[in-house]
Amino acid sequence: MQKQILRCTLILLLAVFTVMTNGFADNWQQWRGTHNDGISQETNAPIEWSQTENVKWRLPLPGEAASTPVVWEDKIFLTSAEGDSVLVLMCISTEGEELWKQTLGHGNRRVRGGEANFAAPSPVTDGEHVWAFLGTGDLACYDFDGNQVWHTNIADRYGEFRLGFVMSSTPVLDKDQLYIQLIHSNAWLVLALDKMTGKEIWKHDRKSDATAECEHAYTSPILYRDAEREYLVVHGADYVTAHNLEDGSEIWRCGGLNPISSYNYSLRLVASPVATEGLIIVPSAKNGPVLGINPAAASGDITDSEWQIWKRQQGTPDVPSPLIHDGLVYLCRENGDLICLDAETGEQYYRQRTHRHRHRASPVYANGHIYLTARDGVITVVKAGREFEIVASNAMGEDIAASPAIANGTLYLRSYQALYAIGAKK
Repeated sequence: MQKQILRCTLILLLAVFTVMTNGFADNWQQWRGTHNDGISQETNAPIEWSQTENVKWRLPLPGEAASTPVVWEDKIFLTSAEGDSVLVLMCISTEGEELWKQTLGHGNRRVRGGEANFAAPSPVTDGEHVWAFLGTGDLACYDFDGNQVWHTNIADRYGEFRLGFVMSSTPVLDKDQLYIQLIHSNAWLVLALDKMTGKEIWKHDRKSDATAECEHAYTSPILYRDAEREYLVVHGADYVTAHNLEDGSEIWRCGGLNPISSYNYSLRLVASPVATEGLIIVPSAKNGPVLGINPAAASGDITDSEWQIWKRQQGTPDVPSPLIHDGLVYLCRENGDLICLDAETGEQYYRQRTHRHRHRASPVYANGHIYLTARDGVITVVKAGREFEIVASNAMGEDIAASPAIANGTLYLRSYQALYAIGAKK
């Protein structure tokens, strides 16, 4: 009898664990998904659609933004401009109904024809609260009912943002801490804040010898974690650096992205690194280098060291961040060229043309396919693997700068005009 009870208990616990794990995997709670790497575990993500075909719903938005929607179960959160001077955080049901909208800040600035504005950073959620950061410096925490928990202004606290364009960095949430990087002409800082109060836990002054526009970064921090190590990775001002999660101290740094001998004074970094266990891919800008770094036990200055597994001298994405899946690295160039590399060696398998238009969104993976989003609203779906094959080309007819989100079998696309839910209708 006791054995039967124990067996039933174990089965119940396994079922609960499976539901919890699958529920978590289905969410897209930050800019690039569960692990901030652009990888979705969905097996039924849509491949072909149009403005009308396979569209579950379309919700008009109050204004433009390049921020990606984040999804937790039946709720979607996104930031947006509203008119010319109001910036908002919205909560939308997965049925396409606006649940609430809160004003986050005032004032706006559009750059590069609307490719970015003060609503460029994406929100992040833990399933109970949502945090939103703006190019104005406003940073706020709300519960899922739209009640403000706290609000602060990072620019007021740490110095006015001085950038050629707008602050676009998305915070990283991990456990009880919210990590933020501020890399501009008035500060080079890495911050950890208490997620429930906004109070500073630590502040690290990040050193650099970058000058001119290279002082500016539009990248977002990422976490690296394996069985032995965990740390924050920050990319900007000519270097990529790793930081201790407890106090922000620097663990290692790598340069060589903008060599002094041929220094490019306009090499601002926009594309963020991406990590998988045992490998960090570091892009640069303006057709510069791409690095493959072994993060296992790196420390100190690792520029041109044994910890740099490989270096590709040219071909970096300028804005879209890299993607790693199944031993392959995918680089989406701003002109729509897709480059596929071996993750271990950097060897190129192919460089092929997709949709010839400016690409600003970062690629995502789901169900054996890579999704590439162009500024004119054309999403090219490419079969993952060493052989290049375009599976579908889907035209939305609206400008898109935001990266896609995938959750619960649905692809969410945020254009300048609307939020789309793409997938088979019920």
